[in-house]
Amino acid sequence: MVRLRTIVPKIARCDAPALITGSTGTGKEHCARTIHALSERRCAPFVAINCGAVPDSLFEAELFGFERGSFTGAVRSQTGKAVIAGAGGTLFLDEVGELSPFSQVKLLRLLEEKEVQPIGREKPVKVDLRVIAATNRDVEQQVEEGSFRADLYYRLNVARVTLPDLAERTEDIALYITHFIERFNRRCGCDVAAPDAELLDLLMHYDWPGNVREVRNFVEAVFIDPPRGAIRRDHIPDAFVRLQRSFDRSGKDERARIRAALDRTDWNRAEAARALSWSRMTLYRKMTKYEMTRAGPEGPEDGPAL
Repeated sequence: MVRLRTIVPKIARCDAPALITGSTGTGKEHCARTIHALSERRCAPFVAINCGAVPDSLFEAELFGFERGSFTGAVRSQTGKAVIAGAGGTLFLDEVGELSPFSQVKLLRLLEEKEVQPIGREKPVKVDLRVIAATNRDVEQQVEEGSFRADLYYRLNVARVTLPDLAERTEDIALYITHFIERFNRRCGCDVAAPDAELLDLLMHYDWPGNVREVRNFVEAVFIDPPRGAIRRDHIPDAFVRLQRSFDRSGKDERARIRAALDRTDWNRAEAARALSWSRMTLYRKMTKYEMTRAGPEGPEDGPAL
C-alpha cells in the first residue's frame, strides 16, 4: 500500500492514459477519482462509463453521442460521455475488458485521434481528455487469446496501477471503516463512533472477500439502525452471516487460547494473563464473557499485579 500512495500522485501529475487492475470491489473507481482529483484536470468533469453495463449496440452512442433522428428512437440529440469529459476532464472506462472488438476499435480511435464522431453528425468533434480504464480481468491473457486488441492494450497501459485485495493490505481496513462511518454520519446526520476494540479486532482479521465494496456495504447496513456510540458485535447486520460466523470462530479460537494458557499455568490467572500479553482485568473480562470456570478447585491467583 505504501507503493500505491507513492505511485498514484505520480500518475496524477502525468497526463498519459492509465490502466487500473484489481479484483471486484478493490476500489478501482475510487483510485481513478483520486488520480483525477490530484491532476491538473481536477476542475473539469470526471465522467464514468461501466463498459460491462452498456450493450455493445449502444456503446458508440453512449461514448460519442448522437444527433436527433440519426437512428430509430433518437427523438432528441444526446451528448456523448467523451464529449462531456472532453472539456478538459477525465473519462473513466470501468470494466474495459468487457468491450467487444467493434467497441475496442472505437475507443482506440478516440485515444489516437483525440476526436469523436457523434452518430449522425458530419464532422468529428475534437476533445481534450484523459482516459483512465479499469478491469478485474487478466487483460494480458485476453491479449494473448485475441479477445482484447494488443494496440489498445498498449495505448491504455502507459501508466499502470494494480490494486491488491483488501486481505493483502490489512492496514487499510480500519482506514476504510473510519472513512465510510464519517461519510454516512454526514449523510444521515448521525454520530456513530468507530467499532469497539473487540469488533475492530475481528474486522481487521476478516478476509473481506468483497474488498472495499463489502466494507462500504457493511457500514451502510449498520446505519439502517444506527447505534449510539461505538459499533459492537451485536450491531453486525443479519445480512453479514459470513462475518458473524467469522466472529463466532474467532471467539472459539480465543477461548481455546485462554484455556491453554490457564492450563499451562495451573490456572494462575496472573501468569496466564502475562502469557497472553493481557492485563489481569482483560483476562477476567474474557473469562466472564466465555463463562470459563475450572472443574474442581482452581489454582492460585497469586503473582504480581499486571
